[in-house]
Amino acid sequence: DGTVVTWGSEILSQRENTPTSAGFVAISCAHIHSAALRKNGALVTWGRGSEKPRDNAPTGFFAVASGEYHGVALYGNGRVLTFGDPTMGQRDDSPTGTGFVAVACGASHTVALRRDGRVRTWGGTFSDERVDAPTSAGFVAIACGLWHSVGLRDDG
Repeated sequence: DGTVVTWGSEILSQRENTPTSAGFVAISCAHIHSAALRKNGALVTWGRGSEKPRDNAPTGFFAVASGEYHGVALYGNGRVLTFGDPTMGQRDDSPTGTGFVAVACGASHTVALRRDGRVRTWGGTFSDERVDAPTSAGFVAIACGLWHSVGLRDDG
């Protein structure tokens, strides 16, 4: 039924205000916050810290990812919304425009995958998270570790 269930440590209020209703279709969590998307594309966040989107965040999202103190969500048209702590560049230089199909967050950096198979990386002023980011097309999946990223190419 799409009910969110949390477990584990509550020492830093990670589970504070967990939604109790049903109807969620995607979830994401990180250091001390979590995010989820409702069937209608509404973004809901909970936990502790500054990882919450602007008040009255619009609906229409289809993907969400969480970094250590930030998050990112994708609108249905592929436009990116970043939210949370900006101190390590998490929201600086985030892409504009549409056409993104996937997002992933590391500790303080984010990667987005374009429909054409190119990747866009921003944030991460701590440990060279953006060094050697690929510029070619042909990627079909992305993921982030704490301070690095990985992509899967379509060349099989």
